[in-house]
Amino acid sequence: MNYQHIITIESGKRGGKPCIRGMRITVGDVLAWLASGMTFEQILDDFPELSREDIQACPAFVADKENGVRRAL
Repeated sequence: MNYQHIITIESGKRGGKPCIRGMRITVGDVLAWLASGMTFEQILDDFPELSREDIQACPAFVADKENGVRRAL
């Protein structure tokens, strides 16, 4: 998945954590919601500013990071 246009990192926002499209919602937030059992639909209902693609980008980003894949953000 090409997430470069979705995942952003800004040093002054959320302590430089990877965020979704410059918002204050972090990749970690989304992963925690998924890990707690929330469905995509529940997340989208609670956070209508997110898209399905935003949610899918989070595990893809972490998987690449874990596997040592480096992509320019």
